[in-house]
Amino acid sequence: MLLGLDVVQVEAVERSPTLLTVTVSSPPGLMGCPRCGVVAVGRGRKIRVLHDVPGEVPVVLRWRQRTWRCPDPGCPVGSFTEQLPDLVPARGSLTCRAVTWAIAQLRREHACVSGLARRLAVAWKTLWRAVRPRLQARAEDPARFTGVTSLGVDEHIWHHGDTRRRGPKELTGMVDLTRHQDEHGRWRVRARLLDLVPGRSKKAYADWLTDRGATFRDGVQVAALDPFGGYKAALDAELADAVAVLDAFHVVKLGTQVVDEVRRRVQQATTGHRGRKGDPLYGIQTLLRAGAENLTDKQLHRLEVAITADDAHEEVYIAWRCAQDLRAAYRTKDTAEGRRRAEKILASFHTCPIAEVARLGRTLRRWQQAFLAYFTTDRANNGGTEAVNGIIELHRRIARGYRNRDNYRLRMLLAAGGLNA
Repeated sequence: MLLGLDVVQVEAVERSPTLLTVTVSSPPGLMGCPRCGVVAVGRGRKIRVLHDVPGEVPVVLRWRQRTWRCPDPGCPVGSFTEQLPDLVPARGSLTCRAVTWAIAQLRREHACVSGLARRLAVAWKTLWRAVRPRLQARAEDPARFTGVTSLGVDEHIWHHGDTRRRGPKELTGMVDLTRHQDEHGRWRVRARLLDLVPGRSKKAYADWLTDRGATFRDGVQVAALDPFGGYKAALDAELADAVAVLDAFHVVKLGTQVVDEVRRRVQQATTGHRGRKGDPLYGIQTLLRAGAENLTDKQLHRLEVAITADDAHEEVYIAWRCAQDLRAAYRTKDTAEGRRRAEKILASFHTCPIAEVARLGRTLRRWQQAFLAYFTTDRANNGGTEAVNGIIELHRRIARGYRNRDNYRLRMLLAAGGLNA
């Protein structure tokens, strides 16, 4: 009872400043031969050392494991040893609950394997050898792909080493963005990572969708993505009935990049050099990246002074206003009004005399259906995918990098909720 393990009883407890040792054994009873069923003859016990959930110090169980001999001379078993699957696997050195505890620490407390191994007083390989089979079993469970109606996709860089030795740097991550109703009746996205596959291409995404089967593909109604043609081609080929939605964050980011490009071009044309302290456009570069509604009166005055300093700066102001119009379409509370603003953008941007704005307009027109779908899918977006990417980056930093892609995939699936069916 004190130990919390029903399958064994405590015989002795020893405590030192650095270790807690608990001697345990199973209750006495008859044992039959696992092969022939004849009542076995006891041959004593042997000590097996197991590592359990730590407290202030590591905890070690000294299990006095029973051994038996089959008395039937014709039985090929001979002698055999006591096994308690609820306590520890056949050849394991970590108790089952220690492995469960370690997985919970990796999932919820942002721990690393090496740190948990130190707390358990075992080697990194010992702990991972116990944890990995459980994670693999969960990853191979097809039940975790059921119920996905909204799907997100984005690329991810998992290493910065030599691709000849470690394979592609890019991974394509698929995220479940299905909305669930919370206890207050509100619909929210609980994003979870579904998989990480090597490469950033149409083939990588399309092959993964194909492997999921027709039932999974038929269930996906909305697919959010960034403006990458490879992912869009995969969706058109494998999820033709799903609504593709261009992610709002990436669209606004494109508008902000246009403003930066125009500012740098005008800066070079008017001064002959890159921005320096004291240059009007250099002084407002951060203001140009902000939303107009967030600027104070003082900041708006600084913006006005910089724009009026030279007639050539008018291009920068027009580009900034275009980016603000793009941002305002997404911020509008009424999606019907937002769609009208977006349609106005599609009709006007590509005719702008400023080359960078016209290029953005042509890009949006190529993605017209996916761009407008945001306003007809209750604002579907890739925000949950970006949140999952943030969790992945956090755990990669905690581990100080990874060398094995398979281990990386399992760890990130666990951290980002992908192994919760």
